Amino acid sequence: MRIVLADLKGRKGFVSKDTVAGGYGSRFKPFSKTTAWVHLFKRQYHDTPSVHLAYIAAIFAQSGHDVVFTAGGLVDGDLAIVLSSLVDYRHETEWADAMRTRGVRVGFAGLATSKMPHLFADHADFILDGEPEAAIGRLARGERLDGICKSEAIMDLDSLPFPRWDLITKARPLGIQLSTRPVGGGFPLLASRGCPEFCTYCPHRILAGYRARSVRNVVDEIEQMCQRARRPYIIFRDSLFSENRERIVELCDQIRARGLSVSFECETRLDRVDGELLRLMQAAGLRTMSFGVESVSPEVLKRVGRRPIPPNHQRQVIEHCRELRIVTSAFFVLGFPTDDWQSIAATIDFATDLSPTFAQFKLLTPYPGTPLWKQMEPLVFEKDWEKFDGFTPTFEHPNLTSRELMFLLGAAYTHFYMRPSYLANMFRLHNTVVRGWVDRMDRRVSARITRRETEIMGPVTC
Repeated sequence: MRIVLADLKGRKGFVSKDTVAGGYGSRFKPFSKTTAWVHLFKRQYHDTPSVHLAYIAAIFAQSGHDVVFTAGGLVDGDLAIVLSSLVDYRHETEWADAMRTRGVRVGFAGLATSKMPHLFADHADFILDGEPEAAIGRLARGERLDGICKSEAIMDLDSLPFPRWDLITKARPLGIQLSTRPVGGGFPLLASRGCPEFCTYCPHRILAGYRARSVRNVVDEIEQMCQRARRPYIIFRDSLFSENRERIVELCDQIRARGLSVSFECETRLDRVDGELLRLMQAAGLRTMSFGVESVSPEVLKRVGRRPIPPNHQRQVIEHCRELRIVTSAFFVLGFPTDDWQSIAATIDFATDLSPTFAQFKLLTPYPGTPLWKQMEPLVFEKDWEKFDGFTPTFEHPNLTSRELMFLLGAAYTHFYMRPSYLANMFRLHNTVVRGWVDRMDRRVSARITRRETEIMGPVTC
């Protein structure tokens, strides 16, 4: 068979799918001068290929099928698999309809189709419910799928073939690096799946349980990447990369023992790393580390099942990263149910004080299938599922209006990225005299921003 794999380029803003928000995806549209620059950065560096489609390509190719890829064009074939999302599902279903009129059978895969099949059912010949590999294996062996098809999670992840990036033509390493991540992103790698934590708002843990590949299997995949590309840039898409410290030590040791020249980034919790582990990871190729801070308030975090991390430990880890020249990217969530104006302002203050290299601020979004959804469904007013994008108010907040939430989201980006000290940190200017001048400029800029905010919304404490 000729198999068409579709990871459609999103419409209206910058759309990320695949493993973002567990697979529901996100859409970032600029809503201020500051976020226009953030949007441009995301388009250049965050447009990474789909690791799930690369696995699907490998399974079909292993069975001798012809595999082609599209990011939007209509392609002749016998069967098409569409990577689904919540934030761009209309575009995906329109494309599926067009393919079906050409006589191509169409199936959908991903978290969105697993949890929201009614959005796709009228536009598909079949829908995969669960992680796709098991059902794709049946398809590749000749089984016909119709309707909603259960796809059981693969427990032995080592049994899967390595992703076939050569068949996903979107994956073109450009070799141009203006930051640690090259233009065009890098190659995603899943060393584990699911998440061992219990945050009620997180969709990463609702499709299947937590499982990890063997270290040897992961390093074998990295070695294969090194044979196909010079010093590949690897993006570990694990929800909690350093959950098992000994496993990460072994991983780094094996990378170095095999003489593999790679750069990589990962996402983890800051209480799962320390100075010694960071030095080992940096020597193996770590260049960027992402982590969730979410809120500065322990009380806010405990209400949504997230274990707080002491602020001093977070500062220490980020300082270790600065010393090792590891880029840090912190995630913050505004608008938890117990948040108010003051708690969000305190989180924005904490973000600027923590001063990671990058910060991403999002609004709390109750995603279908999460425990938070069950709790907050009566408060959800948004009927357009594409607006569950992480940056749009979707529910009646107990303490804040939608206008206030959007204002605070914009204020977070402005306060973080418009500081003179942000540029000083980027260029590693640590001279005492220079830093004193920068600190004075910070205060002046902050006062100017606050005056503008007061004119719009009244007094803001940020």
